[in-house]
Amino acid sequence: MYQRILVPVDGSHTSTAGLQEAMRIAIDQRGRLRIISIVDELVVAQNFDGYTDAGQLLGALRATGQKVIKSALALAAKRGVKTESALYETMGKRVAELIVREAKKWKADLIVMGTHGRRGIDRMVLGSDAEAVVRTSPVPVLLVRSPSRARK
Repeated sequence: MYQRILVPVDGSHTSTAGLQEAMRIAIDQRGRLRIISIVDELVVAQNFDGYTDAGQLLGALRATGQKVIKSALALAAKRGVKTESALYETMGKRVAELIVREAKKWKADLIVMGTHGRRGIDRMVLGSDAEAVVRTSPVPVLLVRSPSRARK
């Protein structure tokens, strides 16, 4: 049923929980994963204080994205899950928009992603990429709650 599973990762415990669930589904369904990480240039714009080299910060974010993907691929390889991966940059787009675009382009059957489960002011201020993906995705989306939020 779910042969092509898109999994956005960012290195957080929450995205790792999403990856773990995606691997379980892929093993059960004999599917494959497309693991993506997205460098959000907005982080650079928000944190640029005149003392930091924006190019250096963006380079560090790219390196972190590559490291996150490498780690996710290693986890999937240990479980014997077929994978492919990509690193993207927002280039003025929202993270959620890139996730949905990738799901369409890759012809994903399912998107599995972690969610921090923020509510109220936190969600309003920080936004919710997961919510935006759910609202605009052409395929089913499985949200995996943050391990700390799920226990409460």
